[in-house]
Amino acid sequence: MAQVSKFGYFLLHSSLPKPSNIQFRSLLTVLASSSKRHRRKSTTPKPMEVKEESSSFNKRRAEGRDKNDISKKNLLLKVRKLNPINTISYVQILGTGMDTQDTSPSVLLFFDNQRFIFNAGEGLQRFCTEHKIKLSKIDHIFLSRVCSETAGGLPGLLLTLAGMGEEGMSVNIWGPSDLKYLVDAMRSFIPNAAMVHTKSFGPISNIDGPIVQCQSKLLDPIVLIDDEVVKISAIILQPNCIEGQLLTPSESSSRKRMDHNLETLDSPNGKKLSAAKPGDMSVVYVCELPEIKGKFDPEKAKALGLRPGPKYRELQLGNSVKSDRQNIMVHPSDVLGPSVPGPIVLLVDCPTESHLEALLSVQSLASYCDQTDNQPEAGKSVTCVIHLTPSSVVSCSNYQKWMKKFGSAQHIMAGHEKKNVEIPILKASARIATRLNYLCPQFFPAPGLWSLPNHNSSKFGCLASSEGSFSELSEVISAENLLKFTLRPYAHLGLDRSCIPTTAASSEIIDELLSEIPEVLEAVRHVSQLWQECSQTKEDLTPVADHGMMIEEPWLCANGIPACLENIRRDDLEIVLLGTGSSQPSKYRNVSSIYINLFSSGGLLLDCGEGTLGQLKRRYGVTGADDAVRTLRCIWISHIHADHHTGLARILALRCDLLRGVPHEPLLVVGPRQLKRYLDAYQRLEDLDMLFLDCKHTTAASLEAFEDDFPGNSVNSRNLNNNNGDLIASKVDSTLFARGSRMQTYFKRPGSPVDKDVVSPILKKFKEVIQEAGLKALISFPVVHCPQAFGVVLKAEERTNTVGKVIPGWKIVYSGDTRPCPELIEASGGATVLIHEASNYLMLFELLTI
Repeated sequence: MAQVSKFGYFLLHSSLPKPSNIQFRSLLTVLASSSKRHRRKSTTPKPMEVKEESSSFNKRRAEGRDKNDISKKNLLLKVRKLNPINTISYVQILGTGMDTQDTSPSVLLFFDNQRFIFNAGEGLQRFCTEHKIKLSKIDHIFLSRVCSETAGGLPGLLLTLAGMGEEGMSVNIWGPSDLKYLVDAMRSFIPNAAMVHTKSFGPISNIDGPIVQCQSKLLDPIVLIDDEVVKISAIILQPNCIEGQLLTPSESSSRKRMDHNLETLDSPNGKKLSAAKPGDMSVVYVCELPEIKGKFDPEKAKALGLRPGPKYRELQLGNSVKSDRQNIMVHPSDVLGPSVPGPIVLLVDCPTESHLEALLSVQSLASYCDQTDNQPEAGKSVTCVIHLTPSSVVSCSNYQKWMKKFGSAQHIMAGHEKKNVEIPILKASARIATRLNYLCPQFFPAPGLWSLPNHNSSKFGCLASSEGSFSELSEVISAENLLKFTLRPYAHLGLDRSCIPTTAASSEIIDELLSEIPEVLEAVRHVSQLWQECSQTKEDLTPVADHGMMIEEPWLCANGIPACLENIRRDDLEIVLLGTGSSQPSKYRNVSSIYINLFSSGGLLLDCGEGTLGQLKRRYGVTGADDAVRTLRCIWISHIHADHHTGLARILALRCDLLRGVPHEPLLVVGPRQLKRYLDAYQRLEDLDMLFLDCKHTTAASLEAFEDDFPGNSVNSRNLNNNNGDLIASKVDSTLFARGSRMQTYFKRPGSPVDKDVVSPILKKFKEVIQEAGLKALISFPVVHCPQAFGVVLKAEERTNTVGKVIPGWKIVYSGDTRPCPELIEASGGATVLIHEASNYLMLFELLTI
């Protein structure tokens, strides 16, 4: 569906005078589009009957009558005809996380008819969309670890593939035994058919207990794929578990979690062992391409009595044939030149120093290393090593000594490094941000992520340490986005920088904008003048005569601004729209997420789609984003659809890391009931340190029911457990869905019983969190979308000005995803800011009138 934005944003009563006759709306539309040379316009008209059918379907959808219109898809696993010759093959770096360092980089292994991706962190879809990398051609996805850092983009990717074509697509997903925990977690919101091809390997953990490390055969390679195209093996690494031998954890906050998750157990021989929990295992992948057969020599074939024809091909395929003129068998070695060993690529993810000890003890990798005579075992020479290891581990002398064992292999450092951090991953989005910042810097902060005048990654000199250096390793470089290492054809073996995106300074982007739209200069002057007039004094905002405001309304001040904004300060409230796109991440927009910055009182997140952490870091910088995550008071999720919550685990895991060792309370997460099943399953992988509250307990009717006759606004557990408990629950359940919605009866089937002893303290904590954030209320209300979909109202506490006048608090309303419904109209009354769904067709415009 073509659309500008998923959400519409309205300041219901603006204090700013009307702009001049400059058409800002069309101007912003041009600014938000890429330059003409980057756009493609479709000239193929759609048949009228197709439009009418689409119109009819969407009208039924808006009216809630589309339940049986779409047949269920039987997702197909792609089967491609293999090409053993593979004229083209390479490995390519995707999304190294240079500007935000919020996710693990991905690596693409490309063949003529097969594609393999290693790791699928958040933002992978946006990156691939911008650079026209077709994810629909991916056959296999491999995870080096199973955690939010390496698999944050996997749920969205699976849903995208499931929606492609008439029948949808599915892929093979490989990972250590922890993969089953991730799959169990995603079943809450991803069709089962999209995950039936998950394949885990390695040691199996107890159902409810940790994984007890067993070194026997643990470090032996596990062959995952072995065909005529490639052989891919996995070597599992686990932290050293003998008590007292755990090494210092990595300095990287995203890696610290692994060592702290180790528990101590007694082994049969009396030694103290540490039990690794799910999420601790890391994988080294070995990709071996078949050897390149020698060149066929027709002169030798003729000398052996062979006539040109089919037997030549049989010999090239490796089969022996009988001579046409002589009574002998001719073997391939008789007519073929010497074979060239196939390239070998290693992908190494060693997240902590504890994993490093396991890596150093892997004997199976010795056959790929230089031997005492400086020659590796025949046919086992490693061509390229891609390091996903963080710099804090790479700088260890033991790791550097291990790297030197591979001789002349090309080392590509793709972990989170300090080099090139000024280069944005999403260049198209950064380009738009630069344009908008030029127009109105007060509303649109500059990206500040453009490249330095001269950056050279040919040498990897940023990780030298006092313990060791890379002086003896000449073939070590920092990874860059879209950097390739060619494997086939063999004549081009080596690095290929031709696809690395070019960088542009902000001044170049502004010059390009002014050449395209000269009227921007007048718009900039007008915006600057407008802002200066409004900033002269906080008390004196002179309304324009034709402003058209109903100043006689009691909640408005005499100067025409809402009373709740009287004397408001810059550090009272900030609404940051982190994502305004539709259900899939796009080139220019991230999926749904809104950050409510309350400054000294903390902050809240309303929805938390994939890439939310990256957007926070692009807005506030790495340090500022860490502070925002650290001071979060609450995360509110509107419904179970993946584009609204798949960034949640990454945020929770980071907060847990940032506050480790510091006294703190679990973060309150308010969301639909299905979300709790996902988070409970995911917590077996990572410590999320959160407290969950069902959205239905935060509706107005629910809060009223639970607080009837409760003195002091505290939750009384006696009333929750008395004989009226079922009556209260019935009263609450009757308000869960918007009036007239078919979802009103969808969830009236029996569900899991509510443990009121558990709900009572959580509701009490909920009220404490709201008060600490300076809010008077956080109230959810049902909307018409999917089962248990909600919108939310935030109300601020009243304030008293310098003369003792009581100033009402502001009110923010967020609709989430919804069709037009009376609940949203009712909740929006008196709102200061309304953020509402805007994914609608023009043909349904009459239904949107409020």
